[in-house]
Amino acid sequence: MSPFELRASAGLAGLYALRMLGMFLVLPVFALYASQLPGGDNHALVGMALGAYGLTQALLQLPLGMLSDRIGRKPVIYAGLALLALGSVVAACAQDLLWITIGRAMQGAGAISAAITALLADLTREENRTKAMAMVGGSIGLTFAVSLVAAPALAASIGLSGIFWLTAALAVAAIFGVWQIIPDPSRSRFHSDAEANPKRLGAVLRDPQLLRLNYGVFALHAAQMALFVTLPLALVNSAGLASGEHWKVYLPVMAIGFVLMVPAVIVAETRNKLKPVFIGAVALMLLAQLGMAAQFDTLTRILVWLGVYFIAFNILEATQPSLISKIAPADAKGTAMGVYNTTQSLGFFVGSVAGGWLYHQGGVLPVHLFCATLIGLWLLVTLGLRPPLPVRTMMYHIDDMSTEAAADLARRLSLLPGVKEAVVIAAEGVAYLKVLREGWDEAGAQALLAEQAA
Repeated sequence: MSPFELRASAGLAGLYALRMLGMFLVLPVFALYASQLPGGDNHALVGMALGAYGLTQALLQLPLGMLSDRIGRKPVIYAGLALLALGSVVAACAQDLLWITIGRAMQGAGAISAAITALLADLTREENRTKAMAMVGGSIGLTFAVSLVAAPALAASIGLSGIFWLTAALAVAAIFGVWQIIPDPSRSRFHSDAEANPKRLGAVLRDPQLLRLNYGVFALHAAQMALFVTLPLALVNSAGLASGEHWKVYLPVMAIGFVLMVPAVIVAETRNKLKPVFIGAVALMLLAQLGMAAQFDTLTRILVWLGVYFIAFNILEATQPSLISKIAPADAKGTAMGVYNTTQSLGFFVGSVAGGWLYHQGGVLPVHLFCATLIGLWLLVTLGLRPPLPVRTMMYHIDDMSTEAAADLARRLSLLPGVKEAVVIAAEGVAYLKVLREGWDEAGAQALLAEQAA
């Protein structure tokens, strides 16, 4: 990557991570601190307040990404960060759950994830796009881990309102960062690998393999949010652990989950075992949910089942995007990821609301049974997943050409050994190839592309 691309990728990865702080920092502490506010004794309202962020994000993520194609990336990002800051101030000043819910909804309405991804595509060359996207993905995982560990001690020091004030301050700082640090693209255009194309939505939504993955990310994050409606309360009431010490639980289970995730992902990718590893992780997640339902009443049991949970969670978080990339059509990867991310946000909302309502009605057990049901259905759905080919996506820049010439080049590329799919989009100036990880004719592809450029 060039220094320019590295600066853009690192800056946007940091911006994306900051955007997720609005969800992650409050996740391990919200249920405890919201109960101290008027209306906080109604856990259904607590779940609604926690999940409001996910609802508005799900509704606006794709539309705001498409809007950035028309009015520019940075105007949408500035507006989204301003909404995040304003919503954080509203939540910080709230005296009851209603106003926190409004603030959380405003935070989520600044749904700039798609615009950030599009800007990242504008600022990076095709051959470096995957690396840049990996930096963004890594920043999200790191933000989640840091938030789980830091939030309990942070909330004990500055309270829930202090976390909202901190989020507001960081959002304002991010506006300045976008202005001063993130470069302006020399040219902004649509990118099929990074953005949702309305013309491809129908095909993506009808694809049974992608639907399985979309249900999976919905179930995973709905169960996650339902769990965190009850987990902070269980750590206080059942484990006898003060809220400021909850990091002592989160740190070891997150570390174990990460350490054991790495070899599982390596085996999945290098030995073409993605489906077995994926199904195994879903089954492990189901075991964790059933274990929580049966035994979640002491610190030791909580640690054991959370450890199992985070091993499965980390594997699934790492492998699902890879499956999307392998299964989605080469010219609809951005659309598939857009639907996937929207479904994830919807899971945030549904899980929070359902978890809060179930806890209010019957305590911890119905919540864990709800989560186990979601994951059990996911396991059944995943059994029908077609094993993905061991492919990767290659992107190449092409010079201006006619639509007819692009179609002919795509046909010739698709005939090369090891090329499973070839799409050349003249309007975007890019060729997308899905190729086998080993044994594909890279030299032949480069020769054809050079011939076109000559």
